[in-house]
Amino acid sequence: MSDIFLARIRSVPAGGSYRVLVDRLWPRGVRKRDAPWDEWIKEVAPSTELRQWYSHDPSRYEEFRQRYLSELMSAMDDPAMVHLLELVRSRPITLLTATGDLQQSQVPVLASFLRATTAGITTAAGGRA
Repeated sequence: MSDIFLARIRSVPAGGSYRVLVDRLWPRGVRKRDAPWDEWIKEVAPSTELRQWYSHDPSRYEEFRQRYLSELMSAMDDPAMVHLLELVRSRPITLLTATGDLQQSQVPVLASFLRATTAGITTAAGGRA
């Protein structure tokens, strides 16, 4: 398994890892030709319904995390998830978000899920974590 780093799009590290935007929506104020990342995989972001419900309310973060993990486990066979897992297995990557609070975003949840999945860890329910 390769390294997984987390960053905001306004502080994208220069080189060294493959940079993947994992937000469902394209960030405001960024032109596609000027995007400082290598790929946009919006399909692995939280669903629109979950994103709107969460609305970056810190009091909802734990439930958001659980719901998002459930979405991720349901998406194991989705081509976008398969592709992202292949990227994680093959090279260091940086997961990027436009969210202001990186630690209260989907990115740490996704990174944890990717690490556990590529390490072959399973959940108590028998699914991949």
